[in-house]
Amino acid sequence: MVSYNQFTKTISLDVYGIKSDKINYQLSPEQLHDITIDKGQGVEASSGALAVNTGEFTGRSPKDRFIVKDDITKDRVWWGDINIPFDADKFDALYNKVVAYLSDKEVYVRDSYACADPDYKLNIRVINEYPWSNLFAYNMFLRPTEAELEHFIPEWTVINAPGFMANPDEDGTRQHNFAILNFSKKIALIGGTGYTGEIKKGIFSALNFILPVFKNTLPMHCSANVGAEGDTAVFFGLSGTGKTTLSTDPNRSLIGDDEHGWTNENTVFNFEGGCYAKVINLSRDNEPEIYDAIKKGAILENVILDEEGHVDFKDTSITQNTRVSYPIYHIENIQQPSIGKNPKHIFFLTADAFGVIPPISKLTPSQAAYHFISGYTAKVAGTEAGVVEPVPSFSACFGAPFMPLHPAKYAEMLSNKMIEAGVNVWLVNTGWTGGPYGVGKRMELRYTRAMINAVLNGDLGLYNYDDYHIHSVFGVAQPRTCPGVPTSVLSPRATWNDDEAYYKMAFKLTNAFRENFKKFEAYCSEEIRRGGPQRYAF
Repeated sequence: MVSYNQFTKTISLDVYGIKSDKINYQLSPEQLHDITIDKGQGVEASSGALAVNTGEFTGRSPKDRFIVKDDITKDRVWWGDINIPFDADKFDALYNKVVAYLSDKEVYVRDSYACADPDYKLNIRVINEYPWSNLFAYNMFLRPTEAELEHFIPEWTVINAPGFMANPDEDGTRQHNFAILNFSKKIALIGGTGYTGEIKKGIFSALNFILPVFKNTLPMHCSANVGAEGDTAVFFGLSGTGKTTLSTDPNRSLIGDDEHGWTNENTVFNFEGGCYAKVINLSRDNEPEIYDAIKKGAILENVILDEEGHVDFKDTSITQNTRVSYPIYHIENIQQPSIGKNPKHIFFLTADAFGVIPPISKLTPSQAAYHFISGYTAKVAGTEAGVVEPVPSFSACFGAPFMPLHPAKYAEMLSNKMIEAGVNVWLVNTGWTGGPYGVGKRMELRYTRAMINAVLNGDLGLYNYDDYHIHSVFGVAQPRTCPGVPTSVLSPRATWNDDEAYYKMAFKLTNAFRENFKKFEAYCSEEIRRGGPQRYAF
C-alpha cells in the first residue's frame, strides 16, 4: 500500500534497503495529526495542537551522538567528547539492522529541504517510524512545492526509528539509543529515542560541517529578525536563554528562531521552516506570538493536560524541557523568504544564574570572540540530576554539541564577518539579578526587551566613555542609563546590596571562564585571550 496526499508521485524505498509495502508519502499535517490520535500515540489539546510524549528521552543525548570517521571527516572533525568517532563498518551493520526493522513497519516519508537561500538549498528525505515524527519534519524543514516534488532528488536522508534498540556490545553504541552522521553516505541514522529534536539537530550538525568546509559560509546556532529598515539582528544563545522569545517581536519580522547561515554576500538565511520553542512557564501575556502559534498543526511535547485538554505550562513533572514545534507561518510577522541582509547587531544571550553578569554590555571585537568561543550560560537546581546550586555551563559557539569543526574555526569566521560588516556585539544576561539563583530573581522580560529595543532603535548610541561604565571584573562596557529600564537594574553590583558577596561571586565565575578557556588558548591569538576577564580570585 502506498498512500498519498494531493501528490501523484510514487516512491520506492528499495534503494535504502527498506522493503515496507506501507509507505505513507508526503501526508498533510491534518492526516498525520489524525493518524497519531487514531494510533493512540497522542491527544488533541484544547488549542487544537497535537500533544505527544516522547518517551524515555525528553531531550537530546549528546553522549550518544556519533560521526562516522572516514576520508571526509578524519582530518577535519574536532574529535573528542563532543564529536565521537564511529567505525564505518559498524555503521553499515547497524544501518542494515535498522532498515530491516523498518521493513516490517508502516513508515512515513517526507521530502523537504533546508536553507532558505536557493544557493545553499539542501534537499532532505526523512523516513519516520511514527506519524508525529513526520509531522515534526513537516513543521521544521522547508516545504517544497508540488512542482518541486515532481523532480525531487534527496541529497541527505534522515532515517528515524525510535522503536529500534541497539545492542551496544554488537553495534558499537554506548547504549540502546544513537544519532549517527555519515558524511560519505549523507545519512543521519537515529534510533532508540523518540525525542524529535534529534532529527533537526542531525541536519543542523551536517550543515555546520558542509557550509564552512565546502561553501565558506558561517553556520550559526542563533535566531534572527529584521526591522522595517532592513536591519538584521542576530541572537546567539543556548537553550533557555531566550533566543526564540526575544527574536519573536511584533515590531520586527522573524527570519528564524534557531539555525542560520551568514554568507559572503553579507546575508543571513534560515535553515528551517519552523520553530521549536521551550514552553516552560509560557503565557500569552509574556510571549503572545508563541502562545498563539500553538494551534492545529503544532506539536506539544511532554506537557501535562487537564481533562479538558488545557496545558499546564508550569508543570514540569515529565521534564523542564517541554517543547512545541510549529511551522513558521503560525507566526504572523515573518520575513518571506526567510533571508535578511546587512546584520547590524549581534546579541549573545546568557542566563547567568550567579547574578553577576551585567544585564546588557557592549563588547569589543576581542571580547566578542572570547565570549563566542566560551558560550557561557548556567545550569540551575533541578535541570539535571545532582545539580543543587548554580553551575557554570560553557558550550563553544553557543552550540558545541552541533559543531563538528574546532570552535576556533567558527570564531575566526564570525570575527572576520563582524569586522567586514561593522557589526556591534552585545552581551545580554537574561538570568538572575539581585543575587544568585535561590536568592535573587530572574531578570524581568520587559527590561530585557527594553534594552534590546534601545540597541535596535539607536537609543544606546555608539560607544561613548561618559555613557558607559567599564565593569571592574569582566571588563565589559555597561551602559549607565537605558530608556525603560531603572538605572539600578543596569548595575548588577548595585542590585545585590552587598559588595563583598557580589565580588566574591563574580571572581568565582571569572575563574570558571578562565579554566574553561584553557583548552582553546593554543588556538587563539593573544588579542582574543585578552578579551576575557583578566582578574583572578585566589
